[in-house]
Amino acid sequence: MSETLRLTVDGAEPLERDVTPADLAPPTDPGADVRALPRRSGDAEAGIVRAEITVDGWVLRVAVTSAARADLIARAGQGAARRGPSGSELVRARIPGRVVRVWVAEGDTVEAGSRLLAIEAMKMENEVRSPRAGTVSGIRVNAGQAVELGDELLTLD
Repeated sequence: MSETLRLTVDGAEPLERDVTPADLAPPTDPGADVRALPRRSGDAEAGIVRAEITVDGWVLRVAVTSAARADLIARAGQGAARRGPSGSELVRARIPGRVVRVWVAEGDTVEAGSRLLAIEAMKMENEVRSPRAGTVSGIRVNAGQAVELGDELLTLD
């Protein structure tokens, strides 16, 4: 094991600490007891393993995951929190190409994953789907128009 781990001790104020293999020493207390706890909802996706550790009568419930993975999940959550579920979201081109089809019109209500438009690149048609439910507003492209990477396509409210 060579990666840094994030240990989170459950409590009124959760305690987090990143540890490396060099920080960990073999247990010296023969009375220490470690037992696995069942995973909670979302633990498998986040790579979290839970355990209960008893030392000298003290019981600690610990969640262990990769520090890099924990940071990535935290950054992803911050982006969603900044945007908020009710804010506008700008849909941008993820590839350069030519818009070949627009399936929505301004004012249309769409669900997450609904087809919005198609961009042709290298003789392949790539569908742009809605990242969330919302109402289409401000369509900025038309069929036949060339787009570059990052160009604004439409807005979801």
